[in-house]
Amino acid sequence: MDARQTIQQLSGRTILIVGDVMIDRYLTGTVTRISPEAPVPVVLQSGTEDRLGGAANVALNIGALGSKAILCSVIGQDAEAVAFRDLLPPAGLIADGLVWSGSRRTTVKTRVLGNHQQMLRIDAEDTHPLSDEEATRLLTTIHQVLDEHPVEAIILQDYNKGVLTDAVIRQIMATARNRGLLTTVDPKRNNFFSYQGAGLFKPNLKEIRDSAPFSVDTSLEALQQADRHVREQLGHGKTMITLSDKGLYLDGSLYPTEPRTVADVSGAGDTVISLATLAMAAGLDTGLIARLCNMAGGQVCEFSGVVPVQRALLETELQAWLEGQS
Repeated sequence: MDARQTIQQLSGRTILIVGDVMIDRYLTGTVTRISPEAPVPVVLQSGTEDRLGGAANVALNIGALGSKAILCSVIGQDAEAVAFRDLLPPAGLIADGLVWSGSRRTTVKTRVLGNHQQMLRIDAEDTHPLSDEEATRLLTTIHQVLDEHPVEAIILQDYNKGVLTDAVIRQIMATARNRGLLTTVDPKRNNFFSYQGAGLFKPNLKEIRDSAPFSVDTSLEALQQADRHVREQLGHGKTMITLSDKGLYLDGSLYPTEPRTVADVSGAGDTVISLATLAMAAGLDTGLIARLCNMAGGQVCEFSGVVPVQRALLETELQAWLEGQS
């Protein structure tokens, strides 16, 4: 097996991503004193940077691996929506799949960093479910995208911000079944059991613990029990449970990760669902899917802030692992 050929199989595909999008905003500066008004540090701001976050970061990862990402979501009719839209073209993304709403704010997560340390996060968002009218417009847009593009898979990326309601999820899943499309899911608690028949269901350990009626630790036996419980509800294909620095569980087996120098875990789940979707669409075997997901998720944790995977680094790491197996 050759690493370059393997990574090449992830490219040239068209993936639809549906879910909550947001701006990840970083205010950076230095701290040299404590405020006289309250016992808090004073950050002398030196810069501001906006990045695509949430489901949009999934789209970035798909693009970084050489495939086409089409993003469908609902954003506000506000200045932040304009800022979000302006971030798309430089990233190779288009705004055609976005639905604009006058009743919602565009989600912005603002992180204040002083001396390279995150000191505070401020979330500006609306999390109420989509209205019936908004849901109808979103579903109409999704159908238009599917009619106009050779989509191979749909990623449903939920951040509990209201876009993926139970009704929207079930409509998308039914459409995918009718069209024979792979569906992969990164769920949250609110609609955890709405994704019947998904090709891949990828909660993290906390989400599994919140949704299982029994305690779940990181032992293989406990994760297999959790897997069986979820399968009874969803009747899905593969179960992947991400375990942070302990690696991941995939279809009955544990796959530990390699030690990393972790700078920031933000966005690692976005990278994993992107890699897993492309790998499944390419028909890679389960063990290789797990290894690639561990490598890609670990890689982005070595960088500060939300960043997509770097294809060249992933190829280099995979080649080193393959050589170590021979």
